[in-house]
Amino acid sequence: MAEAGGPFGMVVVNLLRRLRTQLEDDLRKQLEERLRFETLLTDLATGFVGLPTDQVDGAIESAQRQIVEALGLDRSSLFQINADGELQLTHSAVRSGLQPFPAKILAREKFPWLLGKLMKGETIRISRHDDLPPEAAQDLATFREHGPKSTVGFPLRAGGPVFGGLAFGKLTEEVHWTDAMVARLRLVAILFANTLSRRRSEEEVRRLTEQLQQEKVYLQGEVESLHGHGEIVGSSQALRNVIAQADRVAPTDATVLLTGETGTGKELLAKRIHELSRRKERTMIKVNCAALSPTLIEAELFGREKGAYTGALSRQAGRFELADGSTLFLDEVAELPLDLQAKLLRVLQDGQFERIGGTRTLKVDVRLIAASNRDLAKDAADGSFRSDLYYRLNAFPVLIPPLRERPDDIPALAWNFARQAGQTLGKPIKRIPQEVMSELQTYAWPGNVRELRNLIERAIILGDSSTLRLPPSALPVEPRPAASLTRDDVERAHVLEVLKRTRWRIRGGNGAAEILGLKPTTLEARMKKLGLRRPM
Repeated sequence: MAEAGGPFGMVVVNLLRRLRTQLEDDLRKQLEERLRFETLLTDLATGFVGLPTDQVDGAIESAQRQIVEALGLDRSSLFQINADGELQLTHSAVRSGLQPFPAKILAREKFPWLLGKLMKGETIRISRHDDLPPEAAQDLATFREHGPKSTVGFPLRAGGPVFGGLAFGKLTEEVHWTDAMVARLRLVAILFANTLSRRRSEEEVRRLTEQLQQEKVYLQGEVESLHGHGEIVGSSQALRNVIAQADRVAPTDATVLLTGETGTGKELLAKRIHELSRRKERTMIKVNCAALSPTLIEAELFGREKGAYTGALSRQAGRFELADGSTLFLDEVAELPLDLQAKLLRVLQDGQFERIGGTRTLKVDVRLIAASNRDLAKDAADGSFRSDLYYRLNAFPVLIPPLRERPDDIPALAWNFARQAGQTLGKPIKRIPQEVMSELQTYAWPGNVRELRNLIERAIILGDSSTLRLPPSALPVEPRPAASLTRDDVERAHVLEVLKRTRWRIRGGNGAAEILGLKPTTLEARMKKLGLRRPM
């Protein structure tokens, strides 16, 4: 028995020695593999420290290739959430001769189970297709159609919500994802997530810095162009109705269309709407569409990339970017070219646009107030203005009445402009004679409030006392064609002429009431309605 047991014992001993040697070799290989990977990871992490943002993309794809080769994998794909909320392929690496990921978008309908897990921040580990649970039937069908045989996926996040995913896969054969391998690859995902998050933060800081600089330049231009317009002045019923509409729509984000003749104060009303809105902490951005050539207005509104066209030496943020989170006032919107009207419509519908020469879609949150002195409904009907854009702009229309329809506001406006101009010019006005005020209230004002302000300033410049006097022939005898006169205009002019002829005597023989065939009390009521007052 001893002789028989001797050789058998030696076989067992040799077998145990070989097994021990094999285990030591396997352990040594594992340790060497782990050391190589950790050395690679350390080198990669060191290379990402302080990496300029324009070199991040190349560094990530280079790292993906090195990791795929080091671990004997076939493919690595990195996805990030785009402006549409979809996971878009942004970085990839694949072994030579193999297919990259077959689509630019990781479609939710193709991978509903996988994406659901990923967006919850969970790691996906699939060594073989049978690892997929029954509820992942659609994902299984997609895997069988496009591969891979095995895959592992990690959410990308850096102290906030998930903003993407990183996947590694084997296309040609199955691979068992050990806990150690998954732990190593998770470190790669953390490295990529932190790097991309840092770049996003730096780009956002740069974008905000550029926006603040643009706003500073814009505000400086606004300050230089101000002439002391002040607040909206007047108390007529027509003006009160307009202000009530503005105050009602201001707290909402509804698009507002301000219409009315030139000089009626559309910009002042737009400022009031903005100042009463939730966006009041940000600067309201203004664009006069009529003041820019068709070749410049697109860049002004939507911005441009460097080199987009000859002379575009730097990137320029458009007014829509500046107005992100605020209000954009488009004055004279009817002057926009038809091709730009289509681009404006898209921004109004989904808040998206591209800079000139750019491919990246930008998304903004802008409240739009548009203004025009033209009949946009008529322009839309005859095809000179897009009807779909008109209906989008016309969500909340506000018609500002001309000054001739609210003569009761003229005294307050005249005094307001006189005080402002008198202070600016160093010639304070203390008195406006009644006959001057009556002339101002009788005139039709084709240029509206703007024309009134300019006339007051001119009168103060030409005057030499503290009493406001109108320059000779300051108000034309026939300020506008008779065809455009309203009934009140005609009546006011006729009553004023009779009152002047009777030296403002209303009662008695040959008084204004008798000449006009009215009772004195009726004439006095009409005078009050027409804004006519006896000179002091």
